[in-house]
Amino acid sequence: MNNDLEKRRELLFTAEPADQVTRALNLLSGLPDLKTAHSDKTCTLIIHYNLRDYTLAGLEQALEQEGFHFDRSFLHQVARNIIYYCEDTSRHNMEIRGHVTKKNEKDVFVEVCGQHHHQENAGQPPELREYE
Repeated sequence: MNNDLEKRRELLFTAEPADQVTRALNLLSGLPDLKTAHSDKTCTLIIHYNLRDYTLAGLEQALEQEGFHFDRSFLHQVARNIIYYCEDTSRHNMEIRGHVTKKNEKDVFVEVCGQHHHQENAGQPPELREYE
């Protein structure tokens, strides 16, 4: 298993309602292949998951639909958006087996160039080529 796919994240909830962390812990503990733990930080829950199974965005959206509220401070929002983007990109890249031009860039370039006739004056307009 690829260690880059194993994630440890913190879910940072708002202070109200006060029992959010405990309720989220109980709810998430029932999900397969997801580990949860209390954090030393207040209003924070630690989760461990594999990107093949979950994303932070998906987990947070599911919790929000259940009535949970996350810290929306500017820095936390920026950090979460970066995580969302990185996880989405990683999952997208896992689904792509490899683009032909990325595997054989040189071969593709040679093939394209081979289709064009190369002459020393190829950069000149056709009407000027006749005068040489």
